[in-house]
Amino acid sequence: MLIVENLHAGYGASEVLNGVSLQVKAGAVVALIGANGAGKTTTMRAISGMIKPSQGRVLLDGKDVQGQGAARIARVGLAHSPEGRKVFGPLSVEDNLLLGAYTRLPHFFGFRSQAQASLEKVYALFPRLHERRTQLAGTLSGGEQQMLAIARALMANPKVILLDEPSMGLAPVIVQEVFNTIAQLKQAGITLLLVEQFAKRALAVADYAYVMEHGHIALSGTPAELSKNEKVLAAYLG
Repeated sequence: MLIVENLHAGYGASEVLNGVSLQVKAGAVVALIGANGAGKTTTMRAISGMIKPSQGRVLLDGKDVQGQGAARIARVGLAHSPEGRKVFGPLSVEDNLLLGAYTRLPHFFGFRSQAQASLEKVYALFPRLHERRTQLAGTLSGGEQQMLAIARALMANPKVILLDEPSMGLAPVIVQEVFNTIAQLKQAGITLLLVEQFAKRALAVADYAYVMEHGHIALSGTPAELSKNEKVLAAYLG
């Protein structure tokens, strides 16, 4: 579904990614773990078109999208739920959700009626968002904002969701709620690439995982395989 080959990218003259290659099969949850500064978020940004790679290929459902803008990549089926949630605080919860559907629905006649079915699905998965649908997104708790960010990505009806650091800044009990949600998405067959600071939690929900170090993939394998690797145990699971 998503194939990344020999990706190089960075900011200005500083190259952060040095030949990143990974795959996410349809219906799978793949985790990307590593220390802060390893290049995980840059990888997500390069895949989604937020930054332009200098080299390599990104294939989404067989289509080469490398170098295309973020809006165009979103239209062909990739949704990016970014680090720090990035909800639109002055807008209501429901308006934030409707913006998630903007790339795939007619912008004038029929938008709201066609978006309604997606809203109902999202509200069934996130009943708390339904309760707060008229509330300004900026007044939600951190956990609720993270749920909104994930739900907004789902509104695009994407082929793949990039989920970047969903537990960042959240209390432990809320982190558990977020990972319960990720488990629900997995059960529903949603294809996910997950960047997560809590390696144990990421491996618990993933089908496959990559370990990133200094801008490249250092290790990869199933969660069971990586959980037995002494290097992974010492660095991330100790």
